[in-house]
Amino acid sequence: MSESPTAHITNETSLIPAINAWEYYLNDQGRSPNTVKAFLSDVRLLTQVLPPDRPLGEITTLDLNAFLHWLEHERPVPCSPKTLARRVTALKSFFRWLQKGGALLVDPAEKVVQHSVLSPIPEVLTETEIEAVLLAADRSRRATHPDARSYTLLSLLLATGIKKSECLGIHLNHIDMQSPGEPYVFIRYASPANRYKERKLTLPEDWLPAYEEYLAQYNPVDRLFPWSPRRLEYLLEDIGKEAALPKHLSFDMCRWTCVLQDFLNNVEPEKIRQKLGISKIQWREINLKLRQLAGRAG
Repeated sequence: MSESPTAHITNETSLIPAINAWEYYLNDQGRSPNTVKAFLSDVRLLTQVLPPDRPLGEITTLDLNAFLHWLEHERPVPCSPKTLARRVTALKSFFRWLQKGGALLVDPAEKVVQHSVLSPIPEVLTETEIEAVLLAADRSRRATHPDARSYTLLSLLLATGIKKSECLGIHLNHIDMQSPGEPYVFIRYASPANRYKERKLTLPEDWLPAYEEYLAQYNPVDRLFPWSPRRLEYLLEDIGKEAALPKHLSFDMCRWTCVLQDFLNNVEPEKIRQKLGISKIQWREINLKLRQLAGRAG
């Protein structure tokens, strides 16, 4: 169901049944369990401030601003800036859904000020460190008992900038080595809500020999890397230790290193955004951080 959960919700309905209907909607839209859980928890906090029988149609922007003030300054449980920003997002999402579904004529959360929080500047690899970790991973390929898995993983991450979840979701049939021009990997999503993130990413030609070695050594049947997220994280950590890296090599570090290299090489911003599979709104913060990272690199 899409908008249908609001069919029995009116401006006279109270918060609890409306929130329960919203839960069905969020799940139907393919939102992740963690997102659904967080959003529901955020909006349910409203019931601790507003009367439980207050009709939806009587909730005002003033009420919502007072609620946010309570969260930030009066509630005994501390509320970090990042958590507050998420709760504002949850409120806006909830009331926008009610308004679009016809339960409300006016969205009281529309004029609530969004609290934007910039996360810390990410840590990246320098040119020298990129070379060091690749050499460390390559040594495993050429050892007495060759193992191309670490190099295949690391080289893929540094070339594509994909996230951990996207890496885990790659199946063997998502990789096309016969494509005219250049080989590529297709990043796909099971949930329809994430289809806009799907994209085709070019693979470097020097990745293919390691990939073929890896296939021969491990014979994966379906997924490219059929291990747990933690096991792959350990592989990256081991590469970092082998390279005597003073940093903690991670999926996130590889992603930011990849995109920073593109940025420094003057790749068009829109191409970088599409490569990352993010929205134009998300790109604003990413772009700001890239400029800061580029300034440090200079």
